[in-house]
Amino acid sequence: MTAWGRVHKPVEKANRILGCIKRSVASRSREVILPLYSVLVRPHLEYRVQLWSPQHRKNMDLLERVQRRAMKVIRGLEHLPCEDRVSELGLFSLEKRRLWGDLIAACQYLKGAYRRAGEGLFVRKCSDRTRGNDFKLEEGRFRLDIRKKFFTVRVVKHWNRLPREVVDAPSLEVFKARLDGALSNLL
Repeated sequence: MTAWGRVHKPVEKANRILGCIKRSVASRSREVILPLYSVLVRPHLEYRVQLWSPQHRKNMDLLERVQRRAMKVIRGLEHLPCEDRVSELGLFSLEKRRLWGDLIAACQYLKGAYRRAGEGLFVRKCSDRTRGNDFKLEEGRFRLDIRKKFFTVRVVKHWNRLPREVVDAPSLEVFKARLDGALSNLL
């Protein structure tokens, strides 16, 4: 599938579903629209995103536009700017949700959930610095910009910026809970 198809097909499908919700649901309350969006629309925007993560700003904006359109449906938030609407509803932007998914996948690899497949995926940085977390990863240097978009490269910078209490979480569930709090400071 081409880059155009990877972004436009899910956007078209999500927009069609959102249109069906607008036409068939009489209520515009957040208690009705938000669960419908979360269950029916957002999965199309996030499907396999760790594999093909959009690289160009115009593709990211196409995905974000669907979420903005969905948030405009909710009554009572029309006066707020888009970012405030999303935070008022307790949601992250899709860009932050992609990062959230990347960091969770990285945590699973680093904590050994995928022993065979994950061996050598990331290189631990040897350092005696005490600032930040102790589980820093080595950042690669590449001549080609396309390599910077690979999962194993794009996640390293954000992983290294995570606080120690997030990285040292004893379980994946604790990691996710702590990551939610730390993520607001990452982007």
